[in-house]
Amino acid sequence: MRHDLTDDLHDRGLAFDLSTLLSRRRALTLLAGAGLATLAGCASDSPGSTAASATSGTASSTSTGSGSATCQEIPEETAGPYPGDGSNGPNVLNQSGIVRSDIRSSFGSASGTAEGIPLTINLTILDLANGCAPSAGAAVYLWHCNRDGLYSLYSQGVTDQNYLRGVQEADSNGRVTFKSIFPAAYSGRWPHIHFEVYPDLSAATSAGTVTATSQLALPEDACRLVYATDGYGQSVRNLAQTSLASDNVFGDGSDQQLAKVTGNVSTGFTAALSVPV
Repeated sequence: MRHDLTDDLHDRGLAFDLSTLLSRRRALTLLAGAGLATLAGCASDSPGSTAASATSGTASSTSTGSGSATCQEIPEETAGPYPGDGSNGPNVLNQSGIVRSDIRSSFGSASGTAEGIPLTINLTILDLANGCAPSAGAAVYLWHCNRDGLYSLYSQGVTDQNYLRGVQEADSNGRVTFKSIFPAAYSGRWPHIHFEVYPDLSAATSAGTVTATSQLALPEDACRLVYATDGYGQSVRNLAQTSLASDNVFGDGSDQQLAKVTGNVSTGFTAALSVPV
């Protein structure tokens, strides 16, 4: 089973997604009047650009994703149709074993491991109400598709799996780290990773009140390096058919959600993003 552009409009309804996007556009308009041009001058590269070598298979992103000089609230996004948080079908958050750093394998009664190029995901949660100090003790639930574009618990063939889903509690520096695999580019969407931020671990594991729901975008050059490897053949075509600008989530601005990615196809990549909430 493959996913198309309309899939990500089903989780909370079209009206919800449109209102989310319109709210972001209104916010961007207001920022423009207050000096957005000054902020734009801080960015050294365009969204999605990385310095990469096709011959060495390495990437070193120079995007502003995790190194922005400003601290603005992470854009609110739809959780998509496959959250696994109990809001749309299965609830993996209350299962023993969900709190973990390595999310490549299924846990509990499920078995199976997601294959793909290794990807370490580092999110730094920042507290807007406290001058963007590290939000120690906050919790993050993170999930994404496998290299075939399928989501565990939902997609045909992997409904009996719960891999590529996990919860982490932020350390004293506000950081959470997940060991995973590089996700696919499936039809209609730019390569991305979903996450929800909760006030604490207890709230996350009981599917309590969510502080923020957003998505992380992966830079184009890193994607191209990964998708040139075995197992990602479908992603080459899908990536060529979309862009950050045309994506239904990132199309109204991706600077705050574009991760900084470093690494290579031999040893794996690391994606880092600051998440002010």
